[in-house]
Amino acid sequence: MFKTAVRAARPGALAVRASAKPSSSSVRAFSSSVRVLSGGPPPPSLVGPGAKPGTVPTDLEQATGLERLQLLGELEGVNVFDDSGLDASRLGTKANPVLVPSFDVERIVGCSGVPADSHDVLWFTLKKDKQARCTECGSVYALDYQGEEHHAEHHH
Repeated sequence: MFKTAVRAARPGALAVRASAKPSSSSVRAFSSSVRVLSGGPPPPSLVGPGAKPGTVPTDLEQATGLERLQLLGELEGVNVFDDSGLDASRLGTKANPVLVPSFDVERIVGCSGVPADSHDVLWFTLKKDKQARCTECGSVYALDYQGEEHHAEHHH
């Protein structure tokens, strides 16, 4: 169910992101539903069904969007958002930086030093095709971009 929801939501999200161009002169309706081209049952919705009249909804019944995606993932044992720490066992260098996985062209990174927790967390923005260095410990980080290449230029 979770994988079907992700598969169904991704093309719609990428299409909206790719075609998003601000225009003050035109107004159009926005639909977040995905067209089903092959017949068969529709994909699971990222909008919960809500509660039956007179009852209190559960988290899964009232959740929508990314929250519902996360709950569906937890039901199937999938960690939707990678919240694991980065490699803090070594100091990143220009020749061998610490790689930060990302599906976006930039990501905010927090460095706590090498070895881990040797200084306060310093936050900085890491961008695709440009390394960044922690000003406290000197560790170098690089973005390991895992998104689709032709969508990178549409970042806002």
